[in-house]
Amino acid sequence: MKIGLNLINFGPAATPANLRGWVDAAEGLGFDSLFTSDHIATTPDVAGRYPAPFYEPFSTLGWLAGVTKRVNIGTTVMIVPYRSPLETARAMADIDQLSGGRLIFGVGSGWASQEFDALGVPFHQRGAITDEYLEAIVALWTQDTASFDGQFVSFDSVSTAPRPVQIPHPPIWVGGSSPAAFRRVARFGHAWHPIRLRSSWLTTKGIPRLREAAEQARRAMPAICPRIGFRLTEAPMAEDSRLMGEGTLEQVLGDLAELEALECEHVILDTSYETTDHTLDPQGAWRDLELVALALSRH
Repeated sequence: MKIGLNLINFGPAATPANLRGWVDAAEGLGFDSLFTSDHIATTPDVAGRYPAPFYEPFSTLGWLAGVTKRVNIGTTVMIVPYRSPLETARAMADIDQLSGGRLIFGVGSGWASQEFDALGVPFHQRGAITDEYLEAIVALWTQDTASFDGQFVSFDSVSTAPRPVQIPHPPIWVGGSSPAAFRRVARFGHAWHPIRLRSSWLTTKGIPRLREAAEQARRAMPAICPRIGFRLTEAPMAEDSRLMGEGTLEQVLGDLAELEALECEHVILDTSYETTDHTLDPQGAWRDLELVALALSRH
């Protein structure tokens, strides 16, 4: 099982120097990937969770392609309706090329209604837009010359070079746990990418719903690649009240062992949790991640 990190690309400590610090943490401590999140307009609903400044993902991933050497880089998650699929497909294909085929394309339909308004994108059609845009992106990634005729986007005879390095295209991780999200991952996804999990929910509801969606779509079971919160505590947390990734080092290592036993392919550790205090200084997060890396190296 691969283990990666969520790069904190927002908040008071989001500076070029600290972004580089996340690269050093990921590659220096032996983690497998580094992911960035997505917002364009920091409207009040966004700022409540992800305060400014916010480094958007296309430019950040292009930079990561050049300054990283071995880790996968990706999005957790890119909000697909925010941008033309022509732009997204082009930028992500370039990033896959520039990184030597290390891109993972994590996607979602979004939640911040004020940001949708600021961008002029209809919030209540975001699911349908997401599905159509993903279909168009796959066409642009897999054809030398692509045409598409849909409700929200149409284009004709678009030359697509350079296409992604990865064949047939970079892996698509689909976020969300709604019925529409499960249908989306069954249709488009290499993997399901849920976030902020309780162990009991994952095993009794999440995985059975994913399996049911795959069976209905007559597809193989997608991989499971969750993003879990990461917060170490000195005292153990009650099992019935904590999320996976929270608690003592022993509890977190137990969570990772459980996810590996569930045959999860990739797990992202996210030091961003409910308050914005974590955005003030990443040094504590890096120290805790070093403890995890050291403990994992002993197993």
